[in-house]
Amino acid sequence: MESVIQVLPKDNYKLELWFDTGEHRLFDMSPYLNKGVFIKLKDRALFDQAYVGLGTVCWPGDLDVAPETLYDRSIALG
Repeated sequence: MESVIQVLPKDNYKLELWFDTGEHRLFDMSPYLNKGVFIKLKDRALFDQAYVGLGTVCWPGDLDVAPETLYDRSIALG
């Protein structure tokens, strides 16, 4: 399974991601912002605190997204 090694929060609730496979991808978090605990991430200050933990993207308050979701639902970048 691919693991996230770097994350960069972008405008419009997108995450620029780098995986341990060497791939560089873009994930759109906006479809998730009306679901469950992810509603909290509408707060840009919180969204921008994204960090890598245990091979995936995490936020303060025990929020995270499964790495397979990040990979499978992201698009490849250059």
